[in-house]
Amino acid sequence: MKISARADYALRACIELARAGDRGSTSDAIAEAQDIPQAFLQNVMGDMRRAGHVRSNSRRGGGYWLATPPDRISVADVVRAMDGPLLQVHGVHPDDLRYPESTAVLADLWIAVRGDVTATLEQVSLLDLATGRLPIALRQPDSDVDQPSEALTA
Repeated sequence: MKISARADYALRACIELARAGDRGSTSDAIAEAQDIPQAFLQNVMGDMRRAGHVRSNSRRGGGYWLATPPDRISVADVVRAMDGPLLQVHGVHPDDLRYPESTAVLADLWIAVRGDVTATLEQVSLLDLATGRLPIALRQPDSDVDQPSEALTA
């Protein structure tokens, strides 16, 4: 799974908004705090506003606020708002994949992966990220996850 720059920037901007609370924040402040190009940030925040996660005020001194409390917006919500479904294979939803019989098990694998990714990203809220506290189950990631298994390297 790859996380796009748009999703990463949106999460970073939303963490800033969660930390700002009712004060909200300006695009200039968010861009500076998170080193996000201003034009890119404007596009991302527009998409977040259209998805209903952010509200804005364009009046003098305006800015952005989270549209709902940060504990009710998950990482999955933000990633979906930026990139669409959490997992696709060649642009196809795993439930719609059709493989030859000899490789049909791949559809089951992709569905299982999507379920794991979804479960992980759904359980982490913007509040969790803003306070630096991940759910207990996510605090001790396996450091060897991206390493090839011995069976494949032998």
